[in-house]
Amino acid sequence: MNIVLFEPEIHSNTGNIARTCAITGASLHLIKPLGFSLEDKYLKRAGLDYWEYLDLKIYENYEEFLEKNNSGNLYFFSTKGEVTYTQKIYEENDYLVFGPETRGLPLDIMEPHWENVCKIPMGEKFRSLNLSNAVAIVLYEALRQGDFKGLK
Repeated sequence: MNIVLFEPEIHSNTGNIARTCAITGASLHLIKPLGFSLEDKYLKRAGLDYWEYLDLKIYENYEEFLEKNNSGNLYFFSTKGEVTYTQKIYEENDYLVFGPETRGLPLDIMEPHWENVCKIPMGEKFRSLNLSNAVAIVLYEALRQGDFKGLK
């Protein structure tokens, strides 16, 4: 499974996501610009000592990400989605794409794949979930569908 963070802004969220990816065996793809340095001590602390187990890939932009990753389905997660994340069937090599914390994914990235834009249900008066929580929710659903292959 692949977690993709498009222009992440908050170091601690990315650190928590890195830890979740390492623990589950998911690859983490970061698309620049990043709102922090990869040397940030808070990023490193949030990821604890799991960094050495992480499959991390970094891209200069979304186009480079697409050029280098052309197998597997792309799923985008946004409050603008019309179907819930549980309505999709995920495969082992799919890419779960999440946007920056303050603005979410741009429409021009999602529109060509609108059938794969999903939402996580939440109360009407709230704007969004924390990014690291959203990633964990969706990733574990995808892993559950695969019967948690490779995990104990």
